[in-house]
Amino acid sequence: MARIGVVTFPGTLDDRDAARAVRLAGAESVNLFHADSSLQDVDAVVLPGGFSYGDYLRAGAISRFSPIMERVVDAANGGMPVLGICNGFQVLTEVHLLPGSMIKNDHLHFVCRDQVLRVENNDTAWTNAYEAGAEITIPLKNQDGQYVADEHTLDELEAEGRVAFRYVGVNPNGSRRDIAGVTNARGNVVGLMPHPEHAVEAGFGPDSREAGRGGTDGLGFFTSALNALLASA
Repeated sequence: MARIGVVTFPGTLDDRDAARAVRLAGAESVNLFHADSSLQDVDAVVLPGGFSYGDYLRAGAISRFSPIMERVVDAANGGMPVLGICNGFQVLTEVHLLPGSMIKNDHLHFVCRDQVLRVENNDTAWTNAYEAGAEITIPLKNQDGQYVADEHTLDELEAEGRVAFRYVGVNPNGSRRDIAGVTNARGNVVGLMPHPEHAVEAGFGPDSREAGRGGTDGLGFFTSALNALLASA
């Protein structure tokens, strides 16, 4: 059975939800702590949402120096699948595994809503279970969710197909070019602001735009990781 680690930082909120999503997808969830110096032989890592270290200085800015992140960076550079959700996405930009940065929402308010996303790239370790162009609905909750990067970086992401997700219908935080999530060039590291771990069980997630998938649009992130691990075995 595949082992997927879920990291807990001081201030993490969604680690248990992420761990449950991992189990529902059919993998073993392994609890990892910010002060750990070992990844405990996991096959993939999830950095969940929350407000690590209270978002002091800047969201994710302190977490990047946690001992566990040195191991995560090394593993990601070696090809291990790594997913950053919301605060986890912010941490991935801080350690430069993903380009760009996250700043306050353009309206300067916390936002919480069911959000439609379009899958722009389904050729990553965390998106291969989806069809390219599919629209999925998963919860969104953030106050530092505005994705920004310089025009050269944005053009590069577009040209290389590294925009993983875009907001559909409404841009909830002012993110450049409606970008909701991005991937690294290798496709093993993905970060996004919305929360797939809150849409993994029928009856407990938001309604999908596609019949027969109500409430479970986020489960494909975690089954995608299992697909990627099986393919690389």
